[in-house]
Amino acid sequence: QVQLVESGGGLVQAGNSLRLSCAASGFTFSSSFMGWFRQAPGKDREFVALISGSGAHTYYTDSVKGRFTISRDNAKNTVYVQMNSLKPEDTAVYYCAARTNPYATIRANDYNYWGQGTQVTVSS
Repeated sequence: QVQLVESGGGLVQAGNSLRLSCAASGFTFSSSFMGWFRQAPGKDREFVALISGSGAHTYYTDSVKGRFTISRDNAKNTVYVQMNSLKPEDTAVYYCAARTNPYATIRANDYNYWGQGTQVTVSS
């Protein structure tokens, strides 16, 4: 049974940091692309960042480049996103997702498995 469990969300003031974690099980984690997406109230789910199975390749949406860092620990089957210099517009539910096909994509529909999400709220 596949499980993706996010943690680390919360309420922070603008300019502060959070680190989200996503613990995975039930599939071959080390060969899967992992992505972070977010969905703000009234908006579509949007891509945030992805990382290749080895961790060698990462990609970010423009709005988080230089502020967010995605990483993974294949020994722990866990993917992270370190979020620095948070802004109120980063407020959203953050989801991790797994893509078992070995090609990168930012399209949410191309990801096979999803977590339940964790709320991040950034106050001004």
